[in-house]
Amino acid sequence: MEANIVLLPGDGIGPEIIQQGQRILAAVAQRFGHTFQFESHLIGGIAIDQTGDPLPDATVTACRNAAAVLLGAVGGPKWDDPTAKVRPEQGLLKIRKELQLFANLRPIQTFPELVDASPLKREIVDGTDILFFRELTGGVYFGESGRSTSDGVESAYASMVYSVPEVERIVRLAAVAARGRNNRLTSVDKANVLEPSRLWRQVAQHVMSEEFPDVQYDVVLVDAMAMHLISRPRDFDVVVTGNLFGDILTDEASMLPGSLGMLPSASMGSDGPGLFEPIHGSAPDIAGKGIANPLATILAAAMLLRHSLGLEDEAKAIEAAVRAVLADGLRTADIAGGSPSIGTEEMGTAVLEKLQA
Repeated sequence: MEANIVLLPGDGIGPEIIQQGQRILAAVAQRFGHTFQFESHLIGGIAIDQTGDPLPDATVTACRNAAAVLLGAVGGPKWDDPTAKVRPEQGLLKIRKELQLFANLRPIQTFPELVDASPLKREIVDGTDILFFRELTGGVYFGESGRSTSDGVESAYASMVYSVPEVERIVRLAAVAARGRNNRLTSVDKANVLEPSRLWRQVAQHVMSEEFPDVQYDVVLVDAMAMHLISRPRDFDVVVTGNLFGDILTDEASMLPGSLGMLPSASMGSDGPGLFEPIHGSAPDIAGKGIANPLATILAAAMLLRHSLGLEDEAKAIEAAVRAVLADGLRTADIAGGSPSIGTEEMGTAVLEKLQA
């Protein structure tokens, strides 16, 4: 296979971890007989500094023409003025919109070697394997919003809006994924209070009963789901929910494995390139020190192979190499728990050696 992969290193530790992701993808290409071309482009704070735009047109064009996109992270204290008209995060929101990426996939999986790093008891989190589908382009983040003043009192509003097609497409995607896993899908909403959630529940139920009657399907209110994630996370397989709820729940669930440095994510559309990234931020406090954990980015590269290029064996090879490195006891500082640790490049090299072996 020949594929063009765009790299968006971004800010903070982004360039360091993307370098390791590229090394692993290049090794996969060599081992399995593929040809991957890589090109890097600007996004986030560094793009603002160099062009005045957090997502330059050249970046958008390159991403549209790519087979897949691997992103590092955006943002940092340098650009952390909430009143600024141009912010790094605008680049991330815009690229999702430009590529029509409506589904954010976040696997929450515990690694046996790291389960004691979780803030929860081993018996609660051990064996957790959840795949979240968060709707990414609708809901309150994209609804009409603004401020107004009446009788000297200022108020603010934001509208949560969902359409039938928006709900249908994300539920279908999640249901297909459930069929390929343990055949269970949970939809999360707030239908007892919110009208958009009532529409969500109605549409989801119709899609599941008409198109996926073989998939075990249930519905959980978002507040109950927040409790279940820390009391019985192993009971869930695939979870689908709206933008706001998905944002909050996946951040909560990210702590189950014990470190953000281990968790990848993917943003997908109906067609075109997907966007793959670690869920952690730019970590400016450790940028340039060579100690960032590259494993989430390396696992994001595995998701890239699986979901955008259809290379399942290659994705599994990366994941097996990561597990082998952890089994050998190698740790970066964030998952070392006080034990000796290795740096970003050393961890990338360790995974590379396992992959080549």
